[in-house]
Amino acid sequence: MTLLDWGRAVFALVATLALIGLVAYGARRLGMIQPGAAGVKRLKVLESLMLDPRRRLVVVRFDDRDHLLLLSPAGDRPIAEVAAGEIVQSGEAQT
Repeated sequence: MTLLDWGRAVFALVATLALIGLVAYGARRLGMIQPGAAGVKRLKVLESLMLDPRRRLVVVRFDDRDHLLLLSPAGDRPIAEVAAGEIVQSGEAQT
């Protein structure tokens, strides 16, 4: 390889890395990538159950509360909310 071939290869490498950097910067500016997302996460999906092709039940933990949500095309509805780790036996009434 001649010196000109090495120069072209190095230029191609630098141009490729610059394009990758520009795409990452653009994605971050458009909100596709969250910068510094290594913090404490307060929201977690614990369980999900498909009821039918259009509806789904989801248990979500937010801070110290568990929320049961019904997700459907007609809208999302909260069904129940309990303290995290609290077990509700079937047949018991909640207040």
